[in-house]
Parts: sequence; C-alpha cells; structure tokens
Amino acid sequence: MKRKTVFTPGSGQRFHIRTLGCKINQYEAQALREAWLERGLCESPDAAGADVVVVNACAVTARAVADVRAAVRAAHRASPGAAVVVVGCVPEEDREIVAALPGVAAVLPQRAKAALADLRISAPHETEEGQAGTRDAFPPLSIADYPRARAVLKVQDGCSHRCSYCIVPLLRGPSASRQPEAVVTEARRLLDAGFREIVLSGVNLRQYGFGLPRGWNFWRLVRRLERELAPAWAGHARLRISSLDPAQLGDEALETLAASRLVAPHLHLSLQSLSPAVLARMRRGHYGPEDVHRFLDRLAWVWPVFGLGADFIAGFPGETGADAARTIENAAALPLTYAHVFPFSARPGTAAASLEGQVAEPERTARAAALRALVARKRQAFLRRQARLERMTVVLEDDAPWRGRNEHYVECRFAAPLSGAARRGLAVCRPVAVRQGCIEVAPLPRPESGADARP
Repeated sequence: MKRKTVFTPGSGQRFHIRTLGCKINQYEAQALREAWLERGLCESPDAAGADVVVVNACAVTARAVADVRAAVRAAHRASPGAAVVVVGCVPEEDREIVAALPGVAAVLPQRAKAALADLRISAPHETEEGQAGTRDAFPPLSIADYPRARAVLKVQDGCSHRCSYCIVPLLRGPSASRQPEAVVTEARRLLDAGFREIVLSGVNLRQYGFGLPRGWNFWRLVRRLERELAPAWAGHARLRISSLDPAQLGDEALETLAASRLVAPHLHLSLQSLSPAVLARMRRGHYGPEDVHRFLDRLAWVWPVFGLGADFIAGFPGETGADAARTIENAAALPLTYAHVFPFSARPGTAAASLEGQVAEPERTARAAALRALVARKRQAFLRRQARLERMTVVLEDDAPWRGRNEHYVECRFAAPLSGAARRGLAVCRPVAVRQGCIEVAPLPRPESGADARP
C-alpha cells in the first residue's frame, strides 16, 4: 500500500515527547529524541511550546490506556495548534477512539517508531506491516545519551510466548534480538558518555537469541559484554539486568553471574504467581516455585547479599483462596527485597479476559494488599541488613539532596552534600542508618584512580 503522509516535521520545528510505561518505552523515546535533534528539530520542555507532541503510549493495563487518552487531551489543551502523534502500544479497539480526539494527527503502531525517527509520519489507517517493514526484525533505534543517571540499553523486543493475560505480543509483535556487536558498541558509547550503570533491558530476555545464529541466548550476551568491557571497567562501572523469566535461572545463569565482574548483585523476576495451578492458567507452567527456590539458594553462595525484586498478579481468574495462600507462603520463603504487585486487570483480546472464575475486584485488591504487606516487612529487614554492611557503591542520581541506588537496588541518600561528585558517577560509601525507607550513607575516600573513571 502506498504510504500516505499526514505531515512531515521540518528543521526548526519544536517537539515534545510524553512517555508512558516501561523502560523500553523510555529507551525508544530517547532514540526518537536524538534522531529528531540530529535532523534539526528543537525540543520543547513541555507541550505548550511544541509544534509536534509525541505521546509514547503504553497499554499493559486498562488504566494505562486511560492515561494515553488523558495525555492526548492535556497536550491539546496546552498547545491547541500542535500536531499530536500517538505511537506505541495502543490496542486495535482503542485506536479509533484515540484518533478521534482533538489535535491527533496520527495513531501509529509500535513498530512504526523507527520510521517516525526518520520523520516519516503516516496515516492512522495504515497497517502495522506497512509501517514497520519486517515484523520480526529488531527495530533500528539506538542511543548515545539518556535522560536519567542509569542508562537503559535495549537488547530485545517483542514476545512470542503469549501468556494468557498479556497484550504485549499483540502490540509489539514477535520476539526480535539485537545483534551482539551493536549491544557492545552502544554499551561502550554510554560508558564513554559518563554512565556508570547500564540496565540491560528487553520485553522478554528469555527470548534473546531469536533471529540470531544458533547458540546465542541472553547469558551468552552477558558473557560477551563481560569479555569486552570488564578489562577496562570492572570496579568502575556496572551492568544491571532487567526483568528475567524464572525459566532462565539454571546452571548457565549461575555460572555467568559467578564469573562476572560487572553485573550488579540484583535480580528482578517475572514471577506473577507462586501457585502452580495459577501459573498453568497463565500459560507460565514452564517454571514452578521449587525451581525459583532452588536457584536462589544456590545463588546465595555466589552473592552473599543481593537484591531481589519480583512482579506479581493478584486475583488471576480461577485463583482460589488456597492458591493465593500458596503464593504468600512461597513468597515468604524467598529473599524478596521489593515487589510490584498488581490486581488482575483484564485486557480485551487476551485469553485471560474470557477465562471462567473471574475474581471479584474487592478480593483481588485484598489479595494484592496482603502480598504487598508481606514484601514490605521483608524490605524493612533487608534495609536493616544493608545498614550493617561495611561499604556499598552508589550511582549518583540527584544532587538536591545527593541520592542514588546502590548495587543491591536500594535507594541511598547522603548525610551531607558531596564535593567533587558528578551525577551518573559511582561513589563508594558506608551506610550510616536506615531513614524513611532508604539507607543514609557517607562517602568513603576514593581510590587514587577515582571510583567513577577508568584506570
């Protein structure tokens, strides 16, 4: 189908990007920002001063779709003459509604972001295949900077698994992997730009390797980064791993983490439930609670102290009181240090939306609250343990007051202002106390070569 162009932003025009949702969306927003700046456009700090407003959409939950509509309305109120372009994860059934909102020039699918970076903005009725080219190719987006102190590096996109509750495969398409050489090149570029923590991110890191030569998987990618970067950067920068599927936690994972000099001692697991019956209904029966317990027991010999986060869905269709209790019981036995707990939210187009045994909203909310309360108690115990450590390293995020996160993904605040420190730098500290849900720290003397620079 011939591409119908609605308009093309030109050099000197002002744009503003409003990003909703996950780290991957944030990465793609930065890639779009850099591409448009390179092409002569100017960025506006808010929608009011923009000729073009891009709403980078998320649709993981029903609330997320409502946030997209609210963002569009706010952009139009702030700048009635601006062209509003909505791009990203907008479900098919919501596209016409969003397209009809005042000021909307185009509603583009997720895989159109690469074309958008090249200033090709097309009609909202055009198909995703027409917008994106090959659906299973990794989108050609890259970054040289990042707006936050800890940079995200996207290594994988899409998902081919189809969990029964998840709409993401319908919106982002099948799994696609970034070439290892491109990952290493971008990591070097970010380190040279001053970042001292890089977060390796993807939609489903378990599927890294799809589309690459046989033998590639996520752990092989981590070892490749280790081999290329550790000689210069070990002790001066770190890699953090984004959310993992528990099925990735086997011998290869343990061996890779044990040998690493760069990976921060922290994991975030997409657990969703710790009841085998519920996992089966979620189409996540490829792991079980005992697999997670077994791996983490072994990991404790490699990392005596480590942060552990998890995602949970409470009140999934068919979840009984006994299932919820089993998740609580198994979660209590895990060394969790934080968790993201969501009551189940049905998404149209997913299998879970029509499953029998839908749990009433008050019960979903109560089960989520019980799980959050458990994790909150475990988090407080972990903070007290952190306060007894002799030292930790903190990536500096803000300077009013100075604060950041340590290697175990715990927020830290400095008892006094720092001198000679820089945002994004890596500071060696000692814990002083637990205050207001974070660790208060004081800086330790720097090594002669500096803790935030290469030797």
